[in-house]
Amino acid sequence: MGKTGLSLNKCILSLAIACASVAFTGCNDTDTDDSPTVDTPATTVGSLRLIGDYSIPTKTMYQAVEFGGISGLDRDQDGRYWAISDDRGGEKGAPRFYNLSIDMDANKINKVSINQMIYLRDQNNNLLPDNRRSADPESIRVAPNGNLYISSEGNFSNKVTDLYQPFVREYARDGQFVREFDIPKRFHYVDNTSTGGRSNKLFESLTVTPNGNIFTANEDALIQDGPLTSMNNGSVIRVVKLDPSSGKSLAEYAYQIPSIPVNSLPNTFAPDNGVSEMLAISENEFIAIERAYADGVGNTIRLVKTKINPTSTDIKNIDSLNAAKFEPMSKQLLLEMPIHYMGIKLDNIEAITWGPTLNNGHRSLIIAADNNFLDKQSTQFIGFEVIP
Repeated sequence: MGKTGLSLNKCILSLAIACASVAFTGCNDTDTDDSPTVDTPATTVGSLRLIGDYSIPTKTMYQAVEFGGISGLDRDQDGRYWAISDDRGGEKGAPRFYNLSIDMDANKINKVSINQMIYLRDQNNNLLPDNRRSADPESIRVAPNGNLYISSEGNFSNKVTDLYQPFVREYARDGQFVREFDIPKRFHYVDNTSTGGRSNKLFESLTVTPNGNIFTANEDALIQDGPLTSMNNGSVIRVVKLDPSSGKSLAEYAYQIPSIPVNSLPNTFAPDNGVSEMLAISENEFIAIERAYADGVGNTIRLVKTKINPTSTDIKNIDSLNAAKFEPMSKQLLLEMPIHYMGIKLDNIEAITWGPTLNNGHRSLIIAADNNFLDKQSTQFIGFEVIP
């Protein structure tokens, strides 16, 4: 389940708040080139212009199942979108994903429609359970072959029968399991104390480059790589490059997360900060979402352009980043959005995708929020024009 900021350079800011209603349609349960590509105007991201937002209320039902928990979003070639819910099972339903339509132009997001809901299956193609936790799906991307890549944080438990390791898998569009990628064991859950992954802090991010290479990343530091983010310190995560042909990991790069910008109110939950998603711009440049939450205050969202440079260290052979020497990925702040931004109260932003090409030829961008199935939150979509 997902967790519950430097001004915009050269950006013309405008706002169109879209109405909060939802329409329902439909009813249904290679080898790659590793050489960096040169950014064209279509893939250059100079700044962002706010278009507007649209929200689907919590407790919206689709086929008798509550819609929400949207933690990943990706645009398909047909213009529709695939959205993953991070419902682990045993909460609102079994792990599942959706097909959506998002009607957006240069002025506003007009409507978001739910077209289809599909349940996920395990490696034996049995439906994942709806009465207990198993997978914690966090991101979804369209594969070059038309299938879907899905990442999961898994589920940590001291009970062996309830412990599920994180994964990146390929699925058919009907939820059928195709294959699982070979994730380095340093990301596996061990005891949530001494080494390995931290509970609920793993594969939030997943993206596919124009040439089909796959990258995933943990949300906050592995135990052996140092402390979690706090008000006093940042942390470091690993961005993993996966080979779509062999399914094996090829390289790992360090991404540095800053300290938490805003503290929670007294006598509430501790604040946190982490990378909740990444979107590939080219073979080596990405937009990362840094999402910080302060209980009783709200969410601070930073969109950061980050790049794997020739000098960036491949850290796959470094067992612990704590006190290690390495050159991280470079970072450039693209947009910082405080708790309230241009009249919009930001929710728990966990998803990012390219949107439609606008009439002026510019690309658009859509970010979306995981509502955690809480009444005080909503499934929020926010659109931007990409200014080259």
